[in-house]
Amino acid sequence: MRVEMLMFFLGIFFFGPVAIIYMVVSKVEPVGTTAFLLLAGMCVLVGGYLWILGRRVDKRPEDDPFGEIKEREGQLGEFSPHSWWPFVLGIAVTLVFAGVAIGRWVIVFGVILGIIGLIGQLFEFSRGIHAH
Repeated sequence: MRVEMLMFFLGIFFFGPVAIIYMVVSKVEPVGTTAFLLLAGMCVLVGGYLWILGRRVDKRPEDDPFGEIKEREGQLGEFSPHSWWPFVLGIAVTLVFAGVAIGRWVIVFGVILGIIGLIGQLFEFSRGIHAH
């Protein structure tokens, strides 16, 4: 977790100065300044979370600088071999964001499709050939 934590904490040293420079150059333009400050804050949140999590969990094989690939072999998780639900959820998110530009009625269809896709994704392993 150390590498991931450092990557996010280094984002503070980039986005913080960029926010200050942007604030000076744009004469305190509110949207961009807020966005850069929020980016720096999000780096603090994620880096802090990874720091706390890294103290609680044991060292992973990828944290060892002299680690071998064979130390990380085995099952990493359970993944669906051919799921269409992520595609359905992607279309739903696209409809919601397009609804902002097209009209609010499109957002309704996106939310309905998103609920259907989320239920399908959650219960994918409850029925059919991949049921547990």
